[in-house]
Amino acid sequence: MMENKAAGHSRFPWTQVIAFLFSIILTFAAVWIGIWANLSYRVIVAAVFALAFIQAAIQLFMFMHVSEGEHGIWQVGKMLSAAFLAFVIVAGSVWVLNSMH
Repeated sequence: MMENKAAGHSRFPWTQVIAFLFSIILTFAAVWIGIWANLSYRVIVAAVFALAFIQAAIQLFMFMHVSEGEHGIWQVGKMLSAAFLAFVIVAGSVWVLNSMH
């Protein structure tokens, strides 16, 4: 029987499995911080946002292969500019909503 093995596709994807497990751990850490940690509200929100950012970065680079290909650096630049715009929109919205009397 002939096996059709492409280059690089015959081995087990350990990096993806490890990234998936790390994403699951980050999710449970965020849940633990949100429910069981005896911290102030601001610290909880900051910690959950930080864990979400790390998890998004893992998923972008490990599963969506953002940095691979011939235009890898451009893809990373586009992602960073999109993240900056999202941050400006969210921060501006929070600022406007908190400044209302």
